[in-house]
Amino acid sequence: MDFLGTWIDDWLKGLLVEGIMGNLSDLFGNVNTQVGDIAANVGMTPWAFNPGVFALIRTLSETVVLPIAGLLLTFVSTWELIQMIVEQNHMHHMDTWVLFKWVFKTAATVLILSNTFNIVMAVFDMSQHVVNNAAGIISGSTAITLDIMATLEADLMLMEVGSLIVLLLQSFLMRLTVIALDIIVFIIVYGRMIEIYILTSLAPLPMATLTSRHMGGMGGNYLRSLFAVGFQGLLIMVCLAIYAALVRGIAVGGDPIMAIWNAIGYTVLLCLTLFKTGSISKSIFHSH
Repeated sequence: MDFLGTWIDDWLKGLLVEGIMGNLSDLFGNVNTQVGDIAANVGMTPWAFNPGVFALIRTLSETVVLPIAGLLLTFVSTWELIQMIVEQNHMHHMDTWVLFKWVFKTAATVLILSNTFNIVMAVFDMSQHVVNNAAGIISGSTAITLDIMATLEADLMLMEVGSLIVLLLQSFLMRLTVIALDIIVFIIVYGRMIEIYILTSLAPLPMATLTSRHMGGMGGNYLRSLFAVGFQGLLIMVCLAIYAALVRGIAVGGDPIMAIWNAIGYTVLLCLTLFKTGSISKSIFHSH
């Protein structure tokens, strides 16, 4: 009877450990997949992410918004000329260079406005180049290998059946939190790209005020917003890299139960941090 009881106990242990290891193996594989997928999605330029949406946004920008920006440019240029005249004592003392300055600023604004889309895409090209370079480093340094789980499996075999049942439930909870993380990452990554499309569609309006002394803050803040959204991708990659590095230690911890709860805590913390990447990036570039 002792032999039978020992056999049943070992069989239950093996079954429970197999379930726990399966959950954790899926967890580690999911983390590797997440880092790779986010590196691919965040590293895409707006036209590569969805060519159809990009073509629509460009058409709207050039056919609907650009004419309005032309009217805004006319108003801004006229306002600038009036201010120059007033500042020169109502033309009682008017230098010729002031008119040349106004002509130069207006011509520069027209040139910027006619190349608005190229300027906006150049900003995203630069930011995506940085993100892609970072993705190669991060994906290579945070890959979680399954051979490190041998230590954890040996520790689990020494535990009691009751503790293993509790740990199996906790590992299942961890899988659910990772599924939730997938959804959150999807929302953030795709939401960022939609924000890029929205900013791009209205680009001619703020660019029409870029060289204005009185209204130039509108154009300057717009450019800062472009840089903030572009480099938000780098912050997302950094968050995933930190998360992957922390989760990697789950398989070598001395206490398996504590390791599982640490992983759950890391996942919740990552979700909160990902939601803050947008505001952090905007604060860095001082955009609002």
